[in-house]
Amino acid sequence: MLGCWQVEPPGSYQQDPWAMTDEEKLQAVPQIHKEGNELYRQGKEQEGALDQKITPLLLNYCQCKLQCEEYYEVLDHCSSILNKYEDNVKAYFKRAKAHAAVWNVAEAQADFAKVLALDPSLRPVVSKQLKSLEARLREKDAEDKIRFKGIFSQ
Repeated sequence: MLGCWQVEPPGSYQQDPWAMTDEEKLQAVPQIHKEGNELYRQGKEQEGALDQKITPLLLNYCQCKLQCEEYYEVLDHCSSILNKYEDNVKAYFKRAKAHAAVWNVAEAQADFAKVLALDPSLRPVVSKQLKSLEARLREKDAEDKIRFKGIFSQ
């Protein structure tokens, strides 16, 4: 025997979230919910096992919501993650993008700064996001000047 490889039937093992398709992640939610309820009944909710399973799924959900332009839902979910895990770079990054999309400029800048503090290697990505935000702000200011010029000249 060359190794201890064993082929297991589908559904008989716990697949890591990173290896799951979006459909498999959606199908896993009821089982995770059930496991969470059981841990709670056993008084083991502090173990964090459920959070470790849910957080990656929730971050993937937030990415989908960003693409669907449902920014306030992203703000809500990312903030709930950050209330538990203050060092979650992905949650800060997604929340920063959502803040930028709804014109919460100071909040977006603060979250992007936190991303850089936690992971300086993301500087090129964060710089691109900040430049995009600045360009959108300049464009909005120019549009506002044109829009309000007629109001104040009358």
